[in-house]
Formats: sequence, C-alpha cells, structure tokens
Amino acid sequence: MQDWNPDLYRQFEAERTRPAQELLSRIPLTQVKFATDLGCGPGNSTELLCKAWPDAHITGLDSSQAMLDKARQRLPCCSFSCEDIRHWQAAQPQDVIYANASLQWLTEHQTLFPRLITQLAPSGVLAVQMPDNLEQPTHRLMREVARRAAWADMINPQATDRKTLLSAEQYYDLLSGSGCRVDIWRTTYYHIMSSPQAIVNWLRATGLRPFLTALDEQQEKAYLAAFQSEIARAYPARTDGHLLMAFPRLFMVAQKI
Repeated sequence: MQDWNPDLYRQFEAERTRPAQELLSRIPLTQVKFATDLGCGPGNSTELLCKAWPDAHITGLDSSQAMLDKARQRLPCCSFSCEDIRHWQAAQPQDVIYANASLQWLTEHQTLFPRLITQLAPSGVLAVQMPDNLEQPTHRLMREVARRAAWADMINPQATDRKTLLSAEQYYDLLSGSGCRVDIWRTTYYHIMSSPQAIVNWLRATGLRPFLTALDEQQEKAYLAAFQSEIARAYPARTDGHLLMAFPRLFMVAQKI
C-alpha cells in the first residue's frame, strides 16, 4: 500500500483533531511522566499531549515514515518511532497510552487491548478513539463501487476489508476484565462539507487508501469519479448548499486500578 499522504490528511486537520481533544479531555490524570501516541500521524494529536503535559516525555509512534517526518518537523522536542503498534513494547511503564483513530486498522482487539493495558503504570490510562463508520454511506459505497465489473478484478476484497469493531459491551468487558475502571461512549459528529468532492478528498487520505493502492492513474480517476457520483446522491445539499457527513466514533478511557 502507498504511504500515507500527510498534506492530504491535514486538509481537514481541525475536524480530525476535534475527537482527539474530546478524548484527551476525559483522561483523569494531571501528573504524567511518560505518554505514547499510537498512530500519531503528522503530530496533530501528539501536540495536544505536549500541551496537556509539557513536562512529560511524549513519544509518537507510526508505521508511516512520511507522517513521522511531518511530526518531527512540527514537534522537534518529542521522540518519534517508526513501528507497528501490534509489536510495540514500551521502554518503561506508561502513564498514558493514547490511540486516536488508529486501532480500527488493526485486528485481534481481544488480545491487543489487554496487552496494551499491561504496559501501563499503576493508575495509568489507555485512551482510545476509533471511527465506527463502516455502515455509513461513505464506506458502504466504497465497497459497492469496488464490486463493479470495472474494478472487481483489481481491488482485493481482503485488502479493503476493515473489520467491524467489537460492541461497546464487549470492549467494556475486555477492559474491565483487564483490571481497569472504564469510561465508554459514542459520539456522532456531523461534519459540514462544501461538496461531494470534499467528502472524497477527506476519504482519500484514510478509508479509500486500500481501494486505490492497486489502481493505476487512469483506473483511480475512473473509480473516484464513480464513487463521487454515488456520494453526491447519498449526501444531498442542505438548504445553505453544504453537505452533512455523519461520522460516528467510539471512545473509551480505561484506567488501571
């Protein structure tokens, strides 16, 4: 798969940072020495941690070198590491492990989440936010267009099959069973978008990436045109001409008891 595009990702940085701020606001800690941002991207979420705990040692972790290069430019005072979250092992117990819109890309949450809890210091917090939007028109239409004859032989269904999240009840049992006090909630954001093209641009930086990676330039152009046509039907303009894109997200803050 092609590397992430930090500039495309940051076109909607304010909207992407809003849930990161909400997640941070629910962490019940004031004194933090060590914190890690899992899937830090270009550093917008890491910057929030730095401002919250200016004396802490903050580490950003990402598997994209392009994202890390942008993060290092933005936050030269922080440490950054190119690693796979699934194999990450903290050098010392962490007061905060923060994962904003990253763990939804990984599978086997039943083993991943407890393993992350073991890397917390006493009273440490695992804070997670994940998009819960696979059944929204945006993501449903990605799959439907990919199944059309023009692309069915090019786009690998397995490569584009992001797994459905566990239920809130399952995450609660998983985290409480790992020795944590759990705060869990779901929020649906309604992002005001200027056009169907704007929605496609948002998705090109994230959810569309697995669909486009096997396509050449002309094939990608044709796929995006077909997808945008469906988006225009699914998201009609409101009275002021803007579009509303619903975006549900699942949040959880688990504090080690």
